[in-house]
Amino acid sequence: MEGNNFLLEEQLCFSTYALSKQFTKLYRPVLEPYSLTYTQYVTLLVLWEESDLSVQSLGIKLGLDSGTLTPMLKRMEANGFITRNRHPEDERKVIIATTSKADDLKDELLEKVSACLALLNLDEKEYFDILGKINELTKILGGINHD
Repeated sequence: MEGNNFLLEEQLCFSTYALSKQFTKLYRPVLEPYSLTYTQYVTLLVLWEESDLSVQSLGIKLGLDSGTLTPMLKRMEANGFITRNRHPEDERKVIIATTSKADDLKDELLEKVSACLALLNLDEKEYFDILGKINELTKILGGINHD
């Protein structure tokens, strides 16, 4: 990149920050009727892919530490979306699984989120091109590996 312009609108870090905030705002009306936050929603996405995960494994997949994850999981359990149980062979591990309440709303919720994504007016190729570039940048910066 040429030049040393440090204008806000030219900052990739700010653009991705602003984009993240806009996605959270976009999803809020879909998630609020279910009493879900964006972070709880992505937690359910992970658990719908692979249930019965340890808190540690879930944290790695989400890029969250246990200090952030544990209170959120407690709220999700209180709202009936997940269960938290000690691993029978290792009491130090807590295993997280979805409940039937969470599983029953999966299709409906994913359909509503897909409707939100349709507002982006991206075709499939554009969508996956952007996703791939974002994942590549995240990996370069040492974040979550989506391979």
